[in-house]
Amino acid sequence: MKRREFIAATAALLFSSSRSRAQGTPRRIGVFGFLDPIAREAWHGGLRERGWIEGKNLLIEYRNAETPDRVPTLVAELMALAPDLIVASGPQAALPLKSATATIPIVFVAVYDPVALGLVQSLSRPGGNITGLATSAGVAVDKRIEILRELVPGASKIAILVNPGNPIHRLILAEEVPSTAGKLGVALPIVEATTAEELDTAFASAAAQRADAMIVFGDYLTVRQGPRVVALAAEHHLPAIYLFRQFANGGLVVYGPDIADLYRRAGGYVDKILKGTRPSDLPVEQPTKFELVINMKTAKALGLTVPPSLLVRADEVIE
Repeated sequence: MKRREFIAATAALLFSSSRSRAQGTPRRIGVFGFLDPIAREAWHGGLRERGWIEGKNLLIEYRNAETPDRVPTLVAELMALAPDLIVASGPQAALPLKSATATIPIVFVAVYDPVALGLVQSLSRPGGNITGLATSAGVAVDKRIEILRELVPGASKIAILVNPGNPIHRLILAEEVPSTAGKLGVALPIVEATTAEELDTAFASAAAQRADAMIVFGDYLTVRQGPRVVALAAEHHLPAIYLFRQFANGGLVVYGPDIADLYRRAGGYVDKILKGTRPSDLPVEQPTKFELVINMKTAKALGLTVPPSLLVRADEVIE
């Protein structure tokens, strides 16, 4: 009897071990940075398309620094978990992660000009342990000024809302803004905000300088505080252009990369790296889809007439 029990127990153990090997041990990855609902859903969708299901064959550790002083602690927490890879949302996440590890693969998403920031050697040959999806194509400041001038003919002073703590913003302010101002003959006063409370001051400053319109740069702060940013633009009667689709809910006009598509495509990088591809062998990709969204209700509230030439180019018109 004991022999039968031993044989049965051994068979059960072997079956269990075989099934475990077949299913595979769940892989562990980290996500560092802010994901709004649109980005998060697209990110999960991109993983599901490739067979990765959170809680089943994939364990995901999320960390999001509400303030810059929390970044070192959260990065250290992710390093201690020794994940198979880490996804970095935005430049404020990618840069500290690159400094923290040269071995754990990193996939960045929505980083403007990763070469200039020193994240990769080149787009085609990133080198090292980091690669991902950039946004440096198609979203130049001059393009956004042209769209605003179609909506606000004669606009000669266009304020730019930036976060001085964002390395991308510092890069654009140093290299792109001065040449664009001279080329287009437009004044581009800079208003800054690093906290939600400073947004009020920034918009008040733009209004006090009699800005004709505003460009809102993409950033953790402005995305998190999207409804507040849109409300402040309305309060100060400032026609504003935004980078991401989330702002179309009340915002006048959005022009920029399809952020959902970027995060969906990030799932492909995760899939390839978890299956053995080195980050250095995966070229950095640019956006392939851009969105021009116009909110007619907001235009009417601002007393603006949207020209047919702009309407016909729009991917979506919100009535």
